[in-house]
Amino acid sequence: MASILVRDLDKVLVNRIKTMAKQNGRSLQGEVKAILTESVVFTKSQAVMVSEKWHKLLKGKKLSDSVELIREDRDS
Repeated sequence: MASILVRDLDKVLVNRIKTMAKQNGRSLQGEVKAILTESVVFTKSQAVMVSEKWHKLLKGKKLSDSVELIREDRDS
């Protein structure tokens, strides 16, 4: 597995990440890995492929109007 060294990080940023790591029950390294992993979930081409797939699946289907459903729920 590859390693990355990031130099000259702001102390405030590092402290924020440490706080997040503690809240999430992870080490500092684990939190940084999670942040990086979550931030590169989809490339643009992957997002386009997923979007096209959903367009094909939903094409021609009649979908309900969520505004009406929300209004009905609020009124009840």
